[in-house]
Amino acid sequence: MEEAGVGAATGSRRESISPVKGESPLLGPRGEQRSCGGVRKRRDPSPLGWGPRRGRAYPATAPSRCPGPASATMSHQTPLGSSVPHASCLDLWREKNDQLVRQAKVAQDSRLSLRRQQLAQDALEGFRGLLHSLRGLPAAVPVLPLELTVTCNFITLRASLAQGFTEDQAQDIQQGLERVLETQEQLGPRLECGLRGLWDSILGYSSLLLELLPALHLLAGLQAALWLSTDSLGDLTFLLQTLNGNQSEASENLLLLLKTWSPPAEESDAPLTLQDARGLRDVLLTASAYRQGLQELITGSLPRALSSLQEAASGLCPRPVLVQVYTALGTCLRKMGNPQRALLYLVAALKGGSTWGPPLLEASRLYRQLGNTAAELESLELLVEALNVTHSSEAPQLLIEVELLLPRPHPASPLHCGTQSQAKYLLASRCLEVGRAEDAAEHYLDLLALMLDGSEPKFFPPPPPPGPCIPEVFLEAAAALIQAGRAQDALTVCEELLSRTSSLLPKMPQLWEDARKGTKESPHCPSWVSATYLLQGQAWVQLGAQKEAISEFSRCLELLFRATPKDKEQGPASSGKKGCVSDVALQQLRAAALISRGLQWVASGQDTKALQDFLLSVQMCPGHQDASFHLLQTLRRMDRRDEATALWWRLEAQTKLPQENAAWSLPLYLETYLGWICFPDRETLLEEFQTSLPEPCDL
Repeated sequence: MEEAGVGAATGSRRESISPVKGESPLLGPRGEQRSCGGVRKRRDPSPLGWGPRRGRAYPATAPSRCPGPASATMSHQTPLGSSVPHASCLDLWREKNDQLVRQAKVAQDSRLSLRRQQLAQDALEGFRGLLHSLRGLPAAVPVLPLELTVTCNFITLRASLAQGFTEDQAQDIQQGLERVLETQEQLGPRLECGLRGLWDSILGYSSLLLELLPALHLLAGLQAALWLSTDSLGDLTFLLQTLNGNQSEASENLLLLLKTWSPPAEESDAPLTLQDARGLRDVLLTASAYRQGLQELITGSLPRALSSLQEAASGLCPRPVLVQVYTALGTCLRKMGNPQRALLYLVAALKGGSTWGPPLLEASRLYRQLGNTAAELESLELLVEALNVTHSSEAPQLLIEVELLLPRPHPASPLHCGTQSQAKYLLASRCLEVGRAEDAAEHYLDLLALMLDGSEPKFFPPPPPPGPCIPEVFLEAAAALIQAGRAQDALTVCEELLSRTSSLLPKMPQLWEDARKGTKESPHCPSWVSATYLLQGQAWVQLGAQKEAISEFSRCLELLFRATPKDKEQGPASSGKKGCVSDVALQQLRAAALISRGLQWVASGQDTKALQDFLLSVQMCPGHQDASFHLLQTLRRMDRRDEATALWWRLEAQTKLPQENAAWSLPLYLETYLGWICFPDRETLLEEFQTSLPEPCDL
């Protein structure tokens, strides 16, 4: 009889909570013997060494479905002479648990958000009170299945309402484990081991009762979800190895461990749960596969990423998550050189839900790789529109879902599509790059309006880094307007930028002095200001105001010759830092300003001044061939044949050398500007000059 009860170790506790003084713990109020059902000890030390239960967790004593043993039962007081039979508190607590679970499901099905929230909060408070009542009694094995079930329901509902796990859920899990150890009289030093030590103690305990296994596996699933959401992958791997009865280091594959884990099925008469262990296992498998695939995609392990993402797509995947998985698969296949399959996944992602941003951004990258500029720009236009529409998100399930276990998209992730201003910038810059100046100008003006009206207080550069800073966006907008023939609008944009940076100009002389002495870094604001003057000069050229244009080019050069390169040892690589201008960019700016002013001297018939500017531009930027060609043409026009011939031979030799791709990149506004001052026909000039050379004399 003693083995069928709570056990000898808990006998004193049973006496303290017997419903009637002097009553036997295993006898009813009238002296009849109580049945304790199929309470059996597990003989197999492996947590999976359990078979189908032939007994029941609770005896089927009418009229209640699951009366508890006398050690955890108190008489339910009824009026004298009432025919209603006595019911145990365990029955009442179980009925309360089932009622709260049904209430939570009703809340989930409710279409009214306020009613849904109120019902869910009421159910959460109900679970909290019920758990408080159960924990008010000494821990007893017959009560633990219900107590652990209530604990799991409480944690599940609380995490789903908060849309994430917190330290409170970890404490709830720890208290549940401590209650289990109390029944085995194994508490004490185990408290210092933390959650990992508690799980090791409980799952490795040889006399653990089979009746506790379903609830413990469900609690273990919640623990796994918590550790997955906090990236505690080492603890999660250890837990799954212990659950599978295999703690060898050979099986550390998280996905394989999750597939191997087989939680026991719940009995038909068990207390209701919001989410069973097997459903939670499927959620964990999908979330783990997706997280692993995304990380492998970012690090470049494409074949492994493809396998993990396909595993996630085949699992329990809600529609919003499926859109993300399909987008990531499209990115992976595009990088693997399979654009057609990638496009199929992106189309499926667009059809699968209302979150269109990531697949549209990835589609634009795919079309760019394929060289389909029209489709690329159309995708970016749709992306801007999609980010401007606020979609009413569906109410989350009152369960542990895959979304709860996923990290927020990292800026390096293919699923990070940014804000509307970032998408608008991508569209505007691509239009400028491919020569659609009119479209680029309109998009840049829209972007500046977004940035200046305060609707988006912070403007972050779009991926990939480093991206432009805000002054460079102004400069690109001015360049697009000039290229579109809207010089007056470009002047307005430049004046706006100068008004925002002019406050730094009075401090510049001291900054330059500090930079020359090496006490401080060189100032970078002059590069933006000087570039603004450069674009203003080009706008005046377009308007036919030659005097104003030369004045702006001169102001640009004055600032540029005062600025000191940041770090000559870094060379072109220094352009990698956002907000900094490399030595190469400064050289190209100087050359552009000198060539632009020289062209205006040529237009006004002042070849001598033009020659000085062209010669200085060649000296400042020896690799700038456009400066050399402008210098050659000026020398030829001034009939300085010896100098022109020497320069011609050098240019002829350079044109025959293999052209190396530049290891550095320039800001987009500067690349656009250099295209305006490019010498129109280099080959023709070289051929004409060659024909004018005297024939070599034969000795």
